[in-house]
Amino acid sequence: MRIGTGRAERVGPLNIALWLGGVALIAIGYTRARRPWARYQELKAQDANVARYESWRGGVRNDGTTGASVAMGVLRRQAQIGGAIAIAGVVLVFLGFLIR
Repeated sequence: MRIGTGRAERVGPLNIALWLGGVALIAIGYTRARRPWARYQELKAQDANVARYESWRGGVRNDGTTGASVAMGVLRRQAQIGGAIAIAGVVLVFLGFLIR
């Protein structure tokens, strides 16, 4: 019931569909982003460890493209796509509350 209007607001099927679709997209986006992001963080930590070792050893590190850097790019992109899906879900849930 809205304050001051004296009438009850009904939740329509569109609202429910937007909420359910939004929650589903949030869950899908989270599951799609979780594993690539964790693996990306592991590879990033390994890369930093190698850089520390190379600087301690005194060697010059080759800054060229490696298999790990390519994998990090792919994993980062997969995590970004999963995050975008989750954000789209949040927008749908918000629209479900906004639309009357």
